[in-house]
Amino acid sequence: MIKHFEVRIIKNITYKTTLTACFIGYVIQAIVNNFVPMLFLRFQAEFGIPLAQITWLITINFAVQLTVDAVAPAFVDKIGYRVSMQLAHILSASGFLLMTILPDKLPSPFAGLVICIVMYAVGGGLLEVLVSPIVEACPTDNKETTMSLLHSFYCWGQAATVLLSTVFFALAGIEHWRILAALWSIVPILNFILFLKVPIATLSETRGQESGFAELIRTPGFLFFCLMMLCAGACELTVSQWASAFAESGLHISKSAGDLIGTMGFALCMGSARAMFGKFGEKIPLQKVMLASSVLCVGSYLLIGLTKAPAAGLIGCMLCGFSVGIFWPGTFSLSAARLRNGGTLMFALLALAGDLGCCAGPTIAGKASALLGSNLHRGILCGIVFPCIMLCCVLLMDKEYRKGKVRNGAK
Repeated sequence: MIKHFEVRIIKNITYKTTLTACFIGYVIQAIVNNFVPMLFLRFQAEFGIPLAQITWLITINFAVQLTVDAVAPAFVDKIGYRVSMQLAHILSASGFLLMTILPDKLPSPFAGLVICIVMYAVGGGLLEVLVSPIVEACPTDNKETTMSLLHSFYCWGQAATVLLSTVFFALAGIEHWRILAALWSIVPILNFILFLKVPIATLSETRGQESGFAELIRTPGFLFFCLMMLCAGACELTVSQWASAFAESGLHISKSAGDLIGTMGFALCMGSARAMFGKFGEKIPLQKVMLASSVLCVGSYLLIGLTKAPAAGLIGCMLCGFSVGIFWPGTFSLSAARLRNGGTLMFALLALAGDLGCCAGPTIAGKASALLGSNLHRGILCGIVFPCIMLCCVLLMDKEYRKGKVRNGAK
């Protein structure tokens, strides 16, 4: 059992350094999930790829990630967290680097993009499986707030991806997107070096024997948390993946303004919600925050889907970002408090459910939009089913909690 947070492994490298490396890991995952969506319309114009086919780029990304979520528990514990994290960073960097070559060299640019996306999606999937349990195993207090702070770095990473990419496109031109893809590969390369040295604890060291698959599936509440994770992923990604294209084609504003106000505004609001709970979470009951967030999320989807005014649509994107901020880390915290022996497998299966939502939400919105005459307003509105289900889950959880049947650890 690790007793002190300031255990020093090699000189000044401590578990605080491990947390920093994990925070950067979520920044990398944000780059993986948000850089290419900024180029959807560019791909459509440069390579002649139709919108319906571009939708498959989102689907493939998250389908690969959820496949990794499913198979990772079979080898992560065997080869170790450190080697798995190093592999995740190598694959993420390779995907971005190959994106500068393959779409131009292969007969089908779409096939080249798919190969690159598959490669960095495997890296992103491993990051999703590994980062949360590594942080959960670190000897820190206030796990709920630490987890929320961790997930806020995904948002800061998303905001940085949008801001820096937009500045690059404005200065160098979007036709030079290949150079930017190569520059983004530097982040996982540097974090790979950091993970060569940082101390890494495992959940088995801090919590004892982990549950097996059959035992976990039979555990009361586990499948319920999986449903919440699916909705969390869908609520978040339906808007964030289509925000750039929605602002440009749906609201008819410039790409730069749409990216900065819509996509980056979404990320900043989501990060702010997570950071606020990370700071004040000890004083606020988690379930009440998730209930209020669910109501706000439903309202934001209605605003995005029903308004034609650019200002209202962009406000809807930002409100959605704030509302979904607590869904993913909040569900992780609730399940970790309830299922004490879930271990790496639990986090992997929850990530699988979340990535299934990340895949389903944007795909449904994209397909619906294509069927409705490329109307992204209506396409995104179809995704309102997910925040509605999340709201029902939170209400049911609150009811069960009041009965004493579900103890979620909220203060």
